[in-house]
Amino acid sequence: MTLAAQRILIIGGGFSGMSAAIELRKHGADVDLVEVDPEWRNYGAGISLGGATLRAFRQLGVLDAFLQQGAASDGVQLRLPHGQPIGELPTPRIAGPDVPGGGAIMRPVLARILADATRASGATVRLGCTFTAIEQDAEGVEVSFTDGQRQRYDLVIGSDGLYSKVREALLPDAPKPAYSGQAVWRAVLPRPDALKTITMWMGGAVKPGVNPVSADELYLFVTERRPTNDHVDPATFADTLRALLAPFPDPMLQALRAQISPASQIVFRPLEGMLVRGDWYRGRVVLIGDTVHATTPHLASGACIGIEDAIVLADELARHASVAESLAAFQARRYERCRMVVDNSARLGQIEMEGGDKDEHAHIMRSSLMALAQPI
Repeated sequence: MTLAAQRILIIGGGFSGMSAAIELRKHGADVDLVEVDPEWRNYGAGISLGGATLRAFRQLGVLDAFLQQGAASDGVQLRLPHGQPIGELPTPRIAGPDVPGGGAIMRPVLARILADATRASGATVRLGCTFTAIEQDAEGVEVSFTDGQRQRYDLVIGSDGLYSKVREALLPDAPKPAYSGQAVWRAVLPRPDALKTITMWMGGAVKPGVNPVSADELYLFVTERRPTNDHVDPATFADTLRALLAPFPDPMLQALRAQISPASQIVFRPLEGMLVRGDWYRGRVVLIGDTVHATTPHLASGACIGIEDAIVLADELARHASVAESLAAFQARRYERCRMVVDNSARLGQIEMEGGDKDEHAHIMRSSLMALAQPI
């Protein structure tokens, strides 16, 4: 199969960049991936994943590894603060009748699965390296690297995250990441036998949830309203997280709260978002993932839409004769879906912070999940 671009550089080895390498190698592209971190690390606790993400894993060929090393389940259980069940959000089996509708996994475990698949694909991976200059003409892109190399490519893909240096170089007028007014806490704890699927507690401006990430571990996530983006001393993480859970008397949640300690891999992250509302490419350089559509986690779809970008980009490069046609088609397929996730996630966060209309919240959740279930 002939691709519109044969020699391709990917800058950034996160989930979307690795996915692009895997998919492009299936189509026979010569792929270089450079990642500035020499250890190729992925920080964080767990990550919740919907059915659309599991469908993407099946396309990438990593679904079996996820099912072996993560946790998959059906439905989202909703409870009041004292533990009374009040409903369940259905999670359709988008990835196939044999695959549960959602799941979760530790971020470093998922990163390792994708890194192994990237190397197995035959992509050339250079760690501790990034670009210093990108210069393009009508026929290709000349890239200079921090290791002194200079190489020419048919296409460059920027996938270097929320604070992307490629975006700064390509789209200097693009919006900057904006703080949402919420923050999220995450921690890793032993999984009780009673926890079968993702469970969330409804209440005030603090919203806790738990999700299995393996046979014996779960990750706890807690969103809170935090009007200013102030530094939080890591020495206070455990005490602060326990205090946030104090108003929730559900015995399951209180048993988990009692186990929180500095050893619980606690991560605190202010929630930021950003959407480039114009084209995501210039000439032969294109941006994917968080570089152009970073979202808050309210729809558990940030990783999903970045991985989907990679799949769609490879597909369009295989469909068209030119890079220009391929990138225009990629933009047309991806923009509205990604805009929906970013904007709807942001609105869900606003409703939570303001104690807003619960019917609107439920409607946005339902309509968004229905949209995500559609083919990409």
